[in-house]
Amino acid sequence: MSSKPTIILVHGFWGGAAHWSKVIVALSHKGHTGLQAVEMPLTSLADDAERLRKMVKQQAGPTLLVGHSYGGAVITEAGDLPNVAGLVYIAAFAPDAGESPGGITAGLPPAAIANVAPDSDGYLWIKPDKFHESFCQDLPADEALVMAVTQKAPLASTFGDNITAPAWRKKPVWYQISSEDRMINPDNQKRMSERMNPRKIITLAAGHASLASKPDEVSAFIDEAATSLAGV
Repeated sequence: MSSKPTIILVHGFWGGAAHWSKVIVALSHKGHTGLQAVEMPLTSLADDAERLRKMVKQQAGPTLLVGHSYGGAVITEAGDLPNVAGLVYIAAFAPDAGESPGGITAGLPPAAIANVAPDSDGYLWIKPDKFHESFCQDLPADEALVMAVTQKAPLASTFGDNITAPAWRKKPVWYQISSEDRMINPDNQKRMSERMNPRKIITLAAGHASLASKPDEVSAFIDEAATSLAGV
């Protein structure tokens, strides 16, 4: 490859593509012009993976998939397409075959698990008054308020959907651990990242929303992966 891949940013639960806003700006300033942020329905792993696959297939050249939180499960499931050059996990789930984000969480619950609850329609929410302390304790209160009010709740059943064939077994991988994460236990992040034998692991002193609280560090990490894949 002689040019950097297109970067597709994949959001997780309780947010949309706009959660990547600071990273998008930072990557643009680093010279990346091929940037996409997919908006997923969060209705099932199959639905979300299919939405991502459609976007990947629209790209003319190689792509780098970047997943935050549950988005890591989506890139794991959908990242087997031939033009996917690599996978970057940002405080994300990286399940193996037969594993689900819910199962991984149940095995080693995070600090804020009690602040997540389903509603009567089957959607899973972070309690609004607990959002700041749970999801993004290192962001200013005003930013956390906007995230809490605009949170995109998944169908709770999505949390239990299993991975079929994990793409990380075949693709180059990078992983960013958030050491102060209250939504995915940092010990789970360490375990998932180490078993993938990634090209690089970094640890940031950040909450779950490191893409918003540490955008410069996260974008530099993504840029490093993209540059490595481009061979420049």
